[in-house]
Amino acid sequence: MSTQTRESGFTLIELLIVVVILSILAAIVIPQFSSASEQARSSSLSSNLETVRKAVMLYRAQHADAWPDDDFVVQLLGSTEIDGSSGTRFGPYLRGPQFPENPIDERNAVSVIDSMPAAPNGAGGWIYSKDEGEFRANVLGDTPAGLAYFNL
Repeated sequence: MSTQTRESGFTLIELLIVVVILSILAAIVIPQFSSASEQARSSSLSSNLETVRKAVMLYRAQHADAWPDDDFVVQLLGSTEIDGSSGTRFGPYLRGPQFPENPIDERNAVSVIDSMPAAPNGAGGWIYSKDEGEFRANVLGDTPAGLAYFNL
């Protein structure tokens, strides 16, 4: 009587089937993570816009209906007097040692201009109109919902 012993392990076909199944699952799951990160950046952008816009409105309420001017970042991050100069009477309106970052292009620079253009100027970061008190994201592109970042 001869007994056959079979070594335990997987055959090459079984391993190939497992690899194919894992590849298919990865192809399905990875784009969903990418979409989730885009939605997170868009949500963070909306939150930062809302925070800065509220800070601008509070500044205006405490400075006799005057908008922040060319020293926009300094005026929102520091303390000011009624005329907008550095002082101790009002502010700071935003917390932190630096201005909030635009999560789309990871820049925190603010372009201060007289009036808001119809489209971003390509400099990235943020754009602020000192005549209108309007604050927007200065980047091209659309949210996952199809809205332009500039128009949020």
